[in-house]
Amino acid sequence: MIIVPVKEGESIDRALKKYKRKFEKTGVVKELRERQKFTKPSIIKREEKLKAIYIQQLRQQEEG
Repeated sequence: MIIVPVKEGESIDRALKKYKRKFEKTGVVKELRERQKFTKPSIIKREEKLKAIYIQQLRQQEEG
């Protein structure tokens, strides 16, 4: 359960913003979307490799 402490005099909009941010960090929606369809483990590994390659290339561009 997500608890958002609201200070006295703080607007509801700000409290909602805090709640939404905490909710995003938990990753509930992302996990729900992933569970709607089955992806083969080989495809997951392939995507992870491609992501790692992409990140490595970005870091190399920053250095040189």
